[in-house]
Amino acid sequence: MLIKKLSSFFSKDLAIDLGTANTLVALRGRGVVIREPSVVSLIKGTDRVLAVGDEAKRMLGRVPGNIEVIRPMRGGVIADFECTMAMLRYFITKVHRRKRLVRPRIIIGVPSGITQVEKRAVRESGELVGARAVYLIEEPMASAMGAGLPITEPTGNMILDIGGGTTEVAVISLAGVVYSRSVRVAGDAMDEAIVSYVKRKYNLLIGERTGESIKIALGTALPVSPPKTMPVRGRDMLTGLPKTVHMSSLEVYDALAESIQAIVNTVQAALERTPPELVADIIDQGIVMAGGGALLPGLDALLREATGLPVTVAEEPLLAVVHGVSQALEDMDLLEKISI
Repeated sequence: MLIKKLSSFFSKDLAIDLGTANTLVALRGRGVVIREPSVVSLIKGTDRVLAVGDEAKRMLGRVPGNIEVIRPMRGGVIADFECTMAMLRYFITKVHRRKRLVRPRIIIGVPSGITQVEKRAVRESGELVGARAVYLIEEPMASAMGAGLPITEPTGNMILDIGGGTTEVAVISLAGVVYSRSVRVAGDAMDEAIVSYVKRKYNLLIGERTGESIKIALGTALPVSPPKTMPVRGRDMLTGLPKTVHMSSLEVYDALAESIQAIVNTVQAALERTPPELVADIIDQGIVMAGGGALLPGLDALLREATGLPVTVAEEPLLAVVHGVSQALEDMDLLEKISI
């Protein structure tokens, strides 16, 4: 009994955005304390973890044969259970500075399209790293809260959350998700599209980190004039030798066109299935974008053109989910309403 009281006393509750690309952890009363890539490196064939987060991401594409670098989250869900547990354990220990008695409550943001099996895997991963209680909140709901939308009011709010593995659009009213749609087309798919484009057009092999760098530097949802350019280095598929080409933002626009159209189609499909009264609210309130994909230049303008609705980007799109989950930590009544 004494141990239980002590563990409760020392606990520091956590809000976690367990993302495909990045994991963000907020500590109750202190805000975001960890923001690192969802990457783990370990000795191949063993469970010996070498590095997690930033240090592990720096190893991508640069390791010898006895080391593998794994992204345990794929498409917004756990692809490697053991590595996800190792990653969570590392982050929780880092936050709590290796205090063994700490048994926090943990609230984790998860994709709206998550299956029962995937929910159980996320819950178990939290429990196995020492949480005394694990709550799950759908990421669109958390994003809407973090973006400052009035989710408890009887009005329709539309949130578009473009993360690393999934793009999710949801209509929220009275602290509930009226309609949601999730597609596994997001930041990772855009990186892969750029890698494929470079391979197809230039016979040049580049890694996913280079694809991401090109997206950040040149990515756009609408053509820009004059186009920007940057050098891209990789391995020539014909000669096997290093080679440098120069890419323009127009080429990256072409490479991303299919992924961007899939996101636009998802928003339009959501609007078609939203009850008329809530559509009237969305016409007034507009669509709010969150997630890393919301930072893609021109995407808000493209969505305005495609839907005829106002489109705004959340103040801190990358932090919207973790901020929303943090708010739930402070309000147990609200948490009971919105947890899944």
